[in-house]
Amino acid sequence: MEDLIKQIVDMDRKAREITDAAQMEKVNSEKEVAARREQIRNDYLERARRRIALNEPKERAVAEEEWKEKEKKNKVLFEKLDKLYAENGDKWVREIVERVLGSD
Repeated sequence: MEDLIKQIVDMDRKAREITDAAQMEKVNSEKEVAARREQIRNDYLERARRRIALNEPKERAVAEEEWKEKEKKNKVLFEKLDKLYAENGDKWVREIVERVLGSD
């Protein structure tokens, strides 16, 4: 009977050891997964930062060129408007005043 009890106790102890080892392995696996996830995230962010650093001068140059083109177009439009005003400004003012005052 004592041998049977001893075998049961031994089996229980071994079962606990196996369970503890499995639990420890689970915890270690979770830590490894978390560490790997963080490493993947950091690698991704580092690659993204490098891409941004490489692309920034190109993007800045393109934006600067677009800005210069828009500035040229605006300058041409301003010059046209100034010319129209110089040619027709007095006429426009007279017409506005006449319409406001109701003179035909």
